[in-house]
Amino acid sequence: MKPTYFAAVAVFLSACSGPPILTSGMDASNPASPVPPVEYVPVTAGTVDHRPVEPKPWVEQNDRVAPKPPSAAR
Repeated sequence: MKPTYFAAVAVFLSACSGPPILTSGMDASNPASPVPPVEYVPVTAGTVDHRPVEPKPWVEQNDRVAPKPPSAAR
């Protein structure tokens, strides 16, 4: 017989079966399924205050990021 005949029969028979049952974890419709406890977390938890501040002296800022002088003889 021709391979296309077998392919057609396989497609026809696979269409007759129902869809596969897919599950991923507990059944959500089961009222006895365990539920993790809910904890309150404020919306502003972990935020940082970004209000403007007075500028620092520019000399201190430059000294902090300037390259260090080479050390004397080792």
